[in-house]
Amino acid sequence: MARKNSAARKPKANKSENFELDSEPKNSSTPKSPVEDDANQKFSSTTKGDTSHPDDSMMAREHIGAIESEPLPLSSARHQSKRKRTMENSNSKSLHDISLTKKARTAKGYAPPSTYAHLKGLTDTITPNLLCLFVGLNPGIQTATLGHPYAHPSNHFWRLLHSSGLTPHRQLAPAEYVILPKEYDLGNTNIVDRATRNGGELSKDEMVAGAGVLDEKIRKSQPEVVCLVGKSIWEAVWKWKYGKPMKAHEFKYGFQDTTENMGRSGGLGGTETPWQGARVFVATSTSGLAASLSIPQKQEIWRQLGKWVEKRRNERKGLKSEGSLSS
Repeated sequence: MARKNSAARKPKANKSENFELDSEPKNSSTPKSPVEDDANQKFSSTTKGDTSHPDDSMMAREHIGAIESEPLPLSSARHQSKRKRTMENSNSKSLHDISLTKKARTAKGYAPPSTYAHLKGLTDTITPNLLCLFVGLNPGIQTATLGHPYAHPSNHFWRLLHSSGLTPHRQLAPAEYVILPKEYDLGNTNIVDRATRNGGELSKDEMVAGAGVLDEKIRKSQPEVVCLVGKSIWEAVWKWKYGKPMKAHEFKYGFQDTTENMGRSGGLGGTETPWQGARVFVATSTSGLAASLSIPQKQEIWRQLGKWVEKRRNERKGLKSEGSLSS
């Protein structure tokens, strides 16, 4: 009987130990997180060998479930957030750098003559009594390098010259500029001689000063019409004549009033033969960068000059024919 009683009194595994065994399935293929292990250890140390509180196991289960449902630790969340901000800042910086690069490429500003001192200006193609003398702003880099006016492929000068009837038979290449005076009674010059990458690298003062030099060229060669190729050239001439900027309502394309003629000579007390000056025609810029007007709009303006030149060209031919018959 004593042996039976001692056997009966053999202590049984407590509930907490049974739960601990049941709560960890054997041969589990899924490793437990450090957070879960830590919770199990706390649970075991709290409940092992203690049967005085039967609800402790249930509270422990709820505690583990709460831990498992919690988000990532704050340190991990901060790490991911920091990494995301770093990537966003990197992308933003790259876009900022690209923007700065583009701005640097298109930046405009005065360039002193020393910047392009290695480039030469163009030789004027001016002979006496031309029908029309074209006045550009100044040579560009490619124009100065090649030595041909309006040489950049994007420039529409030679195309507009042909479509307007000024060079009726064909479109000339920039290198053929030398035949303009003899073949078509046309000539070329610029208001500023020195080369720059664009017109923004010229100062307003040197453009105004160039207007005075231009007026002297016109006075000496006496063309019938002077065509200013671009609004900014006419504005510089205006300021040279009147000492103040042109107002918006004072500008117009095409033929200007005869009071605006350039190169007048003679007068009271003068020794030169009086000359009424060359009529001013303001044409559009032919630069490919000047996009305020479309090609058809530019052609319409240039065609006005083309019609006048065609008429005067025929009249000159008629006078020559009459002269040859009378002789």
